[in-house]
Amino acid sequence: MTTPTAISLFCSSGIGDLALRRAGIDVLVANELINERCNLFKNNFPTTHLIEGSIWEQKNKVINDTLEILEGRSLDFALVTPPCQGMSKNGRGKLLAEIRAGRRSKVDDRNMLIIPSLEIIKKLQPTTVVFENVPEMINTVIPFEGSVIGIVELIKQELSDWLVEAKIVEFADYGVPQKRQRLITIATKNGRLLNSFTTEGTLFPNTTHSRNGCLFTEKWKTVREVIGDFEPLDGLSKPKSKVNELHYVPKLDKTKYFWVSNTPQGKSAFDNQCIECGSQNNPTHSARKNQEGVNRASVETPIYCLSCDKLLPRPVVTKNGQTRLMKGFTSAYKRMKWDSPASAITRNFPYACSDNKLHPEQNRTLSVLEALALHSIDLDEYKFEYNNGNKAGSVAIRDTLGESVPPKFLEILFNYLL
Repeated sequence: MTTPTAISLFCSSGIGDLALRRAGIDVLVANELINERCNLFKNNFPTTHLIEGSIWEQKNKVINDTLEILEGRSLDFALVTPPCQGMSKNGRGKLLAEIRAGRRSKVDDRNMLIIPSLEIIKKLQPTTVVFENVPEMINTVIPFEGSVIGIVELIKQELSDWLVEAKIVEFADYGVPQKRQRLITIATKNGRLLNSFTTEGTLFPNTTHSRNGCLFTEKWKTVREVIGDFEPLDGLSKPKSKVNELHYVPKLDKTKYFWVSNTPQGKSAFDNQCIECGSQNNPTHSARKNQEGVNRASVETPIYCLSCDKLLPRPVVTKNGQTRLMKGFTSAYKRMKWDSPASAITRNFPYACSDNKLHPEQNRTLSVLEALALHSIDLDEYKFEYNNGNKAGSVAIRDTLGESVPPKFLEILFNYLL
């Protein structure tokens, strides 16, 4: 049996490509811009031909080198994961409004990277293409050939010979112990998949998990199931393990530790109640959208107990003798729940002020080792070491994790497509 082949565009450090490897797909060629991530990729995928540099500048090399390596064989898959930071929840409406008003808003260059990607795909003609990006991509438009078009619409237009289906996927519904939504767009010319679409109405595999579970699905995989037995750490007295070098957390200063230590499971430190008189009646933190539709945290959340007037153990700052509530959303300084999936692992997962990243009961954030486990990565299959033997630093690790998706879902998807 011939080994399926693939190319990977915007491969970053190769976390998504673990899914291809797990599914038995040979990643022939990959492209990435950032040198540090290229070096991590090379160490973990030494047989893949990696082309470093801008996809605009390297698109012809990607095409020519892939054709040379294929030696007349067909290309089965392309995995395309362009950067998501330029995507906007209101991108479509904002850009169209600016154009109609005679003003041209600046288009984020990263949103334009879909164009060279599609040029590569049309030249190489892979049987199936998988695009992965944030849900906001479905609302993002870009200028193209004198007009404005949505990115998903552009994919359908340029890949008119492929059947294209776009769907927002919740990864927890596929057994990933993390709530993370992504827009997955599949384009295919595979005859079996086309027939399957005719009968099933979708190119996507059935979900395997759900919040409460049922006859056809298991319950969501939880934080407890994945990291419940990990060695305990403490953000003040024991920030790192002596056994595993990746099981470490940033040390908290005494003030932050005080806020965190008084925060119950599933709650934010902004909601902490009085530890002096025990009152539980102090209003909790809230947020709502302003007239422009932007979500803003309340500035009226009390920091002093309404019963005894003592300072609450809530995040505050003191300047020029004045103490006020720290700026932050309702999900900041918040503990995860043991019996739910983790929130999305982002680049800021080591920070207590980040979104829902406090350990369910220990006074600290997630460790790197825990983030890896919740991201469905096995240390036996991926090494945070460069191809020169040096180990990646903490910033490179958190960037690698935060800007990738859990490979478990992509593994399920590619196995299904196969």
